[in-house]
Amino acid sequence: MYKFRPKTLFLGQKINYLPTCQSTNDIAASLITGETALDGTVVITDQQTAGRGQRGNQWEAQPGQNLTFSVILQPSFLQPNEQFWLNIAISLGISDWLATHLNDRLKIKWPNDLYVEQRKIGGILIENTLYGYSIAWSVVGIGLNINQTRFQTATATSLINETPNEYDFVLPEALPSLLESLEKRYLSLRAGQRDVLKTNYLQRLFRYQEESDFISGGERFRGMIVGVEESGRLAIQVGEKLRSFAFKEVEFVIE
Repeated sequence: MYKFRPKTLFLGQKINYLPTCQSTNDIAASLITGETALDGTVVITDQQTAGRGQRGNQWEAQPGQNLTFSVILQPSFLQPNEQFWLNIAISLGISDWLATHLNDRLKIKWPNDLYVEQRKIGGILIENTLYGYSIAWSVVGIGLNINQTRFQTATATSLINETPNEYDFVLPEALPSLLESLEKRYLSLRAGQRDVLKTNYLQRLFRYQEESDFISGGERFRGMIVGVEESGRLAIQVGEKLRSFAFKEVEFVIE
């Protein structure tokens, strides 16, 4: 089914297609454990029965309507304390592709969700395997809402919902250009172009330099995102105080 090959050096040159599976991340991890994984391998399915999102949430996706896949990478050039740079590169690669349809409406919600205004259109789950002073393997799980029109939550949307003049997207034909965008940003990271990546990430960051409401430890407060630290912690200016939060330590208030 996914016979279209991207114009890439390595990413997506091997595609494992499964009509259905529990989780593409789990399948990708089993390839690594079984020592049959290749750098850039893609595992893609029409239906995940137990797809995972950030914070342990289950990813809602109707069968055959969306892009649900995992990419296997070997980012050995990154040290364990540099894991967030992979988040930046992957988030930008996906947002580059989505922005061709959505323009400036597409934002990256820290750390790596994709939003159109107040609604989530995609999510990323990166699971790393460390070896010594480097990241040996990364499994990058990606879920993008493409042709699905109805969701159980009002805070979810899809590409077809946000581009009403488009016809349904043909998923096997859409995947190659997405993989090309991903590889371009990944190669930029591998080449050490971190300043450009960081600048582009902040330019697309959801609610960057905007007064917003957040929740941390049950406390609701108002502040302004002013940056992201090298470790990936979110820097929020709260009154006269600069506070920083790790993943799961702060939530956005989206109403």
